[in-house]
Amino acid sequence: MKGENIASFKSIRRMAVTAVSVAASAFIQAAAMRTFLQPVNLLPGGFTGIATLLSILTQRIGVPVTVGMGMVVLNIPAALLCSRSIGRKFVVFSLAQVLMTSLLLGILPARPLFDDVLLNICFGGTLYGISAVTALRGNASTGGTDFIALYVSNRLGKSIWQYVFAFNAAMLCVFGAISGWESAGYSILFQFISTKTIEAFYHRYKRVTLQATTQKADEIVAAFIQHSMHGISVLEGRGGYSGKKMSILHTVISAYEEKDIVNLFREVDPGIIINVLPTEDFFGKYYSEPVD
Repeated sequence: MKGENIASFKSIRRMAVTAVSVAASAFIQAAAMRTFLQPVNLLPGGFTGIATLLSILTQRIGVPVTVGMGMVVLNIPAALLCSRSIGRKFVVFSLAQVLMTSLLLGILPARPLFDDVLLNICFGGTLYGISAVTALRGNASTGGTDFIALYVSNRLGKSIWQYVFAFNAAMLCVFGAISGWESAGYSILFQFISTKTIEAFYHRYKRVTLQATTQKADEIVAAFIQHSMHGISVLEGRGGYSGKKMSILHTVISAYEEKDIVNLFREVDPGIIINVLPTEDFFGKYYSEPVD
């Protein structure tokens, strides 16, 4: 019974963290759009950008569709398509983020902080990227192309944000033909900054190699297996200076897990030596924690 209560508390706490992350992400995204994007005619990426394009086009034909309405309509099919692969809770919270953002877009005033376009691009792009990272770190997303990026990343086991940027750049070429190439060029720069912000702060699909030298291999391996679903190799060796028997541990994990596993190793053996190496490519069986 006690174990069930602890598990229930952890589940509630996790959902609360996700809810707070979703609310913060929605506010940051809407504020970035109203403060930095819309006053200088910049186009956001993903489904929000498509919704903005639809709003521009429908206004010209006399049947205006708001950006918020377009965001909701576009995100529902993508959510249904990806729900089986990336988890229903994740999809529900992501849709909540989209709904909150669309509502806030109609509430927050458009008050630009800067007259300079480049300042709007730099601050707006960074904040827009942070809004996506806030949702992703809270186990949700900003919807749209985030759904697709995570769906494909789960299957390939690597980040595809650079392809998202390529899609956004292609969409902005359409925007350039409609609203002018100067605005499109500035918008592509904005997209580049926001994409790089996501890549800098969200490391779920980046992998690193841990190489550790220790005299407590059995204890560390036991703790690692209990904590992680990844495999680990043990090689026997000898210290070149001390001449003592040593073990070399080798494992590949996600950068997202690096801090926790390094702390785990150091708790078991304070004298352990750990080397962290970036892993560009990995071939073989690898456990990827499902998004839910």
